[in-house]
Amino acid sequence: MSSPDRPGRRVALLGLLALSGCGLTPVYGTGGAGKRLFGKIRPRDPQTYQDFAFNQRLSERLGPDAEGAFDLDYVISIGVVPQAITPEEVTTRYSLNGTVDFALKDASGVVRAQGRASGFTSYSTTGTTIATLTAEGDARKRLARMLADQVVTRLLAASPDLPQT
Repeated sequence: MSSPDRPGRRVALLGLLALSGCGLTPVYGTGGAGKRLFGKIRPRDPQTYQDFAFNQRLSERLGPDAEGAFDLDYVISIGVVPQAITPEEVTTRYSLNGTVDFALKDASGVVRAQGRASGFTSYSTTGTTIATLTAEGDARKRLARMLADQVVTRLLAASPDLPQT
């Protein structure tokens, strides 16, 4: 008797075999290019609440800047857009649309990677003033962390082309 999941296993094994033959390696694995960045990126000094959350997430993902071989310059822009408006013209929900332009520079100032990432989140204004301010702050922090995750992903994708330090 054959098992009903037998074709699924065959497909999975063939897929793994194909991936192993193409030279794909995990970015954080042995010999992975991601190790070129771990503990080596120093983001610019934070200026705003979002910058602090952004830098904190970078540190969580890429480690603290022990060596600082690369400088990460970035600019976060956040736009606030009313999303839900009642018939009485009271806004009950806002959307935060954010972008980050970034450039990774080596010690000599040469740009090694650059790009733009974007994301959005929202928050409700139906509670008290304190609840609304807390919700907005939390949404801004979430957005900054999302943007940092996207920047890390792009930097990891560019890491094979970076010089070893």
